[in-house]
Amino acid sequence: MDCTVRWSGDGMSFLAETGSNHLLAMDGAPDGGGRNLAPRPMETLLAGAGGCTAYDVVVILKKNGQDITGCEVRLEAERAATDPKVFTKIHYRFKVRGRNLKRNLVEQAVRLSHEKYCSATAMLEKTAAVTKELEIVEE
Repeated sequence: MDCTVRWSGDGMSFLAETGSNHLLAMDGAPDGGGRNLAPRPMETLLAGAGGCTAYDVVVILKKNGQDITGCEVRLEAERAATDPKVFTKIHYRFKVRGRNLKRNLVEQAVRLSHEKYCSATAMLEKTAAVTKELEIVEE
């Protein structure tokens, strides 16, 4: 896996080009020299963790024959007050939608993601206390 990040030459905006040939813009807050045109780098890290675990949950539930129609993960994070301002707490709020979902299978999917499959969460757990909650919505 590889990624190239280039400074735009203007303010604090950067453009990342991933190994799969996709682009991701990042920018800083105005008080740090940015123009607030894109997410902050740490926001993209948090979003990546959410995407990683949501991906796992959907794949696991589909493999278990569950009729999943939606998966949303809201992440709330706290960072250290001093540099490096690593994440110190991350709370995942899962909302999984579907028809006749078996609660035990949804709980298992979330647990397996966090304990076995989600590389992003595994890395972030090195500095952050990770908690999670789950809501299942019947459709």
